[in-house]
Amino acid sequence: MPKFEPIDMPVGAASPLDAAVSNRDRNTLAMVAEALKHKQTLLAFQPIMVVGDTPRVGFYEGLIRVIDDTGRVIPAKNFMPAIERAELGREIDVNALNMGLRTLHQNPCIRLSINMSARSIGYQRWMQTLNHWLKKDESVADRLILEITESSAMDQPELVVDFMNRLSARGVCFALDDFGAGFTALRYLKDFYFDVLKIDMQFCNGIADDFDNQVLTRAMVQIGQHFDMLVVAEGVERGEDVECLLEMGVDCLQGYYFAAPQLRPDWLGGLVTGKKTSQRA
Repeated sequence: MPKFEPIDMPVGAASPLDAAVSNRDRNTLAMVAEALKHKQTLLAFQPIMVVGDTPRVGFYEGLIRVIDDTGRVIPAKNFMPAIERAELGREIDVNALNMGLRTLHQNPCIRLSINMSARSIGYQRWMQTLNHWLKKDESVADRLILEITESSAMDQPELVVDFMNRLSARGVCFALDDFGAGFTALRYLKDFYFDVLKIDMQFCNGIADDFDNQVLTRAMVQIGQHFDMLVVAEGVERGEDVECLLEMGVDCLQGYYFAAPQLRPDWLGGLVTGKKTSQRA
């Protein structure tokens, strides 16, 4: 019987999997670059609900989307991992911020959260965009929430704290996004002064049937309450999870149970895209 002999790969040679991943990432970079070049980007808006006797919208999250060359609307989860540490990631952040601030300027009755990363703080074009809109319309600052993921905030905590202090003085609010998914040094929470704590969806989706996640989420809710933060549960899709989270003291809920992200919500004053798109994204 022939003996199986493994083939020794040359030192530094990529495995077939590595090559496939690299090729996929190159294709993703090219797709996003083309979308930015031809202004084929847009925001989808998902409501964050204040749930009580009468559910109401507390604010919306503006979620970046790109349109590929076939006209499909591509969500951020399909391209951000490949570009977030590249220069293109900064350009997407600028693009999302500009669209979000224009939306706030054109729709004075809403509050909107926009995702950012610590890398944006030192990026001149991102700061210029932010300062341009805050100067153009002073009401924008009071209705803007900047969401920073837990992992991004921990990259450069001192830089983020200084940035938050400066922008908070102008009325901007801040949300710590995906809490529980990263590696937050809890000692930093007392320095950050986040206004909103968003618990990562991996803990909230299906929580009514998961005792371990109930224990962890209850602890995160208590942390948010201790630091006087509005606590939001992400990724809520079932009524039984809604009841469980409200019993824990969560302030707001976000997820498909209430609404999918919408490209053209009823309140939107105007949105220009290069190609025909569906309502949901």
